[in-house]
Amino acid sequence: MIKKPKTPWPTKDVMHQVYEKHLWGGKDFDFYSGEGSHHPEIITPYLETVSDFFKSFSEPLVVCDLGCGDFNIGKHLVKFTKNYIAIDIVDDLIERNKTLFKADNLEFQCLDISKDKLPHADCIILRQVLQHLSNTEIKNILKKLKDYKYIVLTEHIPFGDFIPNKDIISGQGIRFKKNSGIDILDKPFNFKIKEEKQLGEHTLENEKGCIVTTLYRGFK
Repeated sequence: MIKKPKTPWPTKDVMHQVYEKHLWGGKDFDFYSGEGSHHPEIITPYLETVSDFFKSFSEPLVVCDLGCGDFNIGKHLVKFTKNYIAIDIVDDLIERNKTLFKADNLEFQCLDISKDKLPHADCIILRQVLQHLSNTEIKNILKKLKDYKYIVLTEHIPFGDFIPNKDIISGQGIRFKKNSGIDILDKPFNFKIKEEKQLGEHTLENEKGCIVTTLYRGFK
């Protein structure tokens, strides 16, 4: 008898397990989105850069944060926006965030961003989210991002030359071990933009690559 290949867990189940088993660390926390969302050397320059971008507009932007996690990042950005819509796939995490973080211009939604319709907004934040997803899911997400003016994308990539966008099964890991990282402008995504600007780059310790934040201006 030929064994059928195992079907990967749905992304929603995988991410529930990541938080439930503290696969990104933070065993003293109820929910923990990893060192990349908590280490001061990583998050401080990111917050300064993105805050400055938001503050550069005379009319505050409506921002949609896709993959808001434990909201240790987003909580600092809400005040610079007209409305801040924070989205994650883990329902228990969203309910926890609703209890802890409150503001008149803040809203939390539980959505699968690769499948569900996304809210209207001026700007999308995607911070170290795509790197955990399969190429199929990334393609589905990018189709929707064409409807937004600005995309602030942060990804963990290797140093030097690398082959972008090697496929993975969605989960806690990223493409770094394959000497790969996400480049939405390269194949198989070939995302079309009007303008690209690097907002920041942080080199990680122990030669673990760098975290790069890029602003893309769409065609809307």
